[in-house]
Amino acid sequence: MKNLFIFLLTLSFAGLSAQKKGKDYSNILKSKSIYEINAFLRDAHPDDPKRIILKPRVMEMMKEYISSAADPNDKRVKEMQEDLAMLKRKPSTKITFEEFNQKIKDKQIAKYRAILAANKVPVNYTKSNRQNVYVTATPANAKAPVIADTEADEFNMLMGMSSAEHKDKTVKILNSLFDNDPNSKEAIVMIENKSDCNIIVRMEGIGNTKYRLAVPAHDDNSVVVAKGNYLFTSIVCGAQYASQKTIQKPIMVALGSSK
Repeated sequence: MKNLFIFLLTLSFAGLSAQKKGKDYSNILKSKSIYEINAFLRDAHPDDPKRIILKPRVMEMMKEYISSAADPNDKRVKEMQEDLAMLKRKPSTKITFEEFNQKIKDKQIAKYRAILAANKVPVNYTKSNRQNVYVTATPANAKAPVIADTEADEFNMLMGMSSAEHKDKTVKILNSLFDNDPNSKEAIVMIENKSDCNIIVRMEGIGNTKYRLAVPAHDDNSVVVAKGNYLFTSIVCGAQYASQKTIQKPIMVALGSSK
């Protein structure tokens, strides 16, 4: 699906351009940081002579990190393996708009195919309960107030769909991912929850067009919606979120941030 998740990708590329202007690579040859050297290779001119030195250096650093990683679940290992594979083929780990687009789409297709093959509702999330609370940010010397999880029951209800309901939803999402028809009346919305709290994202359109999507902490979830204008709202660890979005193409929205 061309231009999948164009909303998020446009913001991401704009953010990268803004960051690039403020970067100082004057001491890059002395750097011992994999991420800093990686960033330099993405940003530098293709003919910059420092590339000849820094590309093999960062590849060796990645190999050393992978071989010495103590935690088998270290997510950075997989990321560096992917970066190494790219650096063997390309001058840097910089990817095009279309490549990033396809990468997100492929991950989603693989995820929902696996769910469909398992033929059961995934259970890898922690249920909410009314006693769960969100601790609001306050100065260190002040007593932090807490906000009760008022959406706990609703979140569990939304996540507790039957196997048949879940299968129908999964099939619909897969069909949307494979749908390349620009005249389609529906589009997929993916919500990535980077926070420590379970959330419900509410999407309100014109008239009675409304959707609710439960998204577990540090996970993502998707829904197929009718194209149009929507008000997105949510409570993310006690903080109110609201944003207007026009959905004419598939989009991905990331909420919250890990501590």
